[in-house]
Order: sequence, then C-alpha cells, then structure tokens
Amino acid sequence: MREYQLPDNCRGTILERIVQAKVLELQDLSLHSLEARLENAPAVRPFRNAIESRFPAVIAEIKKASPSAGVIRPDFDPSGIARDYSEAGAAALSVITEVRHFQGALEILSGLRRESPLPLLRKDFIIDRRQVLEARHAGADAVLLIAALLDLQSLEGLRSEAERLGMEALVEVHNSQELDKAVAAGATLIGVNSRDLRTFEVSLDVALELAPEIPAGAFAVAESGIRTPDDIQRLSAAGYSGFLVGEHLMRAPSPGAALAALLGART
Repeated sequence: MREYQLPDNCRGTILERIVQAKVLELQDLSLHSLEARLENAPAVRPFRNAIESRFPAVIAEIKKASPSAGVIRPDFDPSGIARDYSEAGAAALSVITEVRHFQGALEILSGLRRESPLPLLRKDFIIDRRQVLEARHAGADAVLLIAALLDLQSLEGLRSEAERLGMEALVEVHNSQELDKAVAAGATLIGVNSRDLRTFEVSLDVALELAPEIPAGAFAVAESGIRTPDDIQRLSAAGYSGFLVGEHLMRAPSPGAALAALLGART
C-alpha cells in the first residue's frame, strides 16, 4: 500500500488540515481486521438503481457541521432527519462521517443502516483502501471519492475496490482536469461539486459549465449550492439527473419540508 501524498494544489488549505487528521486516524485501522469483519457486513442495497429510477433524484445529506459554517444544526437528530427525508421523497442519503471538522461519525451511518430503507453514501475524505472496507462494514452502499485528493492510480484503485465490494463510487470533481481524471479512472457515476473545497466558495456556474463535458452514459450528480426548485430545473436542463443537497436542508426548520419544496421541480 503506497503512502498517501497530498497533491500540491491542496497544500495550505483546509483540505490539508482535514487530510492530515485523516492520515493520523488511519494509523489505528488494521487492514487484516477490516477484511476479517466483512463477513458480518449487511447486504449492499442498489444505490445507483435508486437514483436512476426517479427524477429528480435527490441525495439528501445528513450533517451537523462544516469547517466553513460551524455547527449547522444544533438539534441534530439523524434518525428523525432520515425518516423525514424518506417520507419527502429522497432517493438516497448522504451521511457525513468525518469527525473532527464536520462532527460526523461512522456510527451515525451504521445506525441509519438499521433504521432507514434508503441506500447510504458514505461522504468522507477517502484516501485509503481501509476506509472503503470500513464503509462496507458499516453498511454504506456507496462511497464518495474526491478526485482532487487522489492521483489517477489511487482513484482507479479505490473505485475498483468499492465496486469489488458491491458498492458504487461517486467520483467528485470540481474542474475539467479532475473530470478527465475521473473518466480515465473508469468513473461512470460523476458528481460535480460547485463548492471549491480549497476556499469553500460556492457557485452553480461550476456545475453548469462542466455539464457539457460529462460523457454520455455517465450519471451526473450536481452537488452543493442547490436551494430552490429553479436551481434543480436549471441543472436538469444542463444534463444533471441527480442532486446532492446538504446545507440548505440542514438549515431549514424542517429538513423534510424543505426537501418536499425542492421536489416541487418534478416535471
């Protein structure tokens, strides 16, 4: 297993601090132990089928905090939020598991695996095979892979590992170079994040401008900055079928009601 190297363009950013913490966490993870525990992992549920079978397909996110915004939802009740999302028509759930900067946890995901019928995406800063095994054991049906954090060989290897374990890999990109890398790594489930992970600034123009470059046959997911039915309509017209929505829903008095309002864009 190669030692992880942070890309130069991520140095001096919040990403560097997050990944440094992640590298320290990995020191306590045993590859052999994780592989041995896989036989007890719950069956994988069809994440891709869930998002391909409805339109618009919202992957509704569950997160308590973020590095840029601090605590987003003080009254954080993952089970209740997941239930509300399911009743409002979410296609799947995105669960933040990063501990130090987002106040997430794998235990939240594993608890939701027992409680929610919706497929689960583990959203974290995955840089090592052990994290993919960890996600599978916790009950994730898909993992997020961030192209900005990985070279081509690592991205392809982690995507293949997720698929070997029966999961999907949503490969996240932010620009044309990362999109080219994702395609070269074999990704067919591609998320375009309109939030710059180096500055945390958000602009839907990122997703709108990259849309024509996404290959035919790939399932395109727009991430971040989605707040209104009009946003979904604009992104849909550009070619997106999936929509990962987090902070807008988490800030709403009722996340389920906010999701139902977004799905008013259904045509």
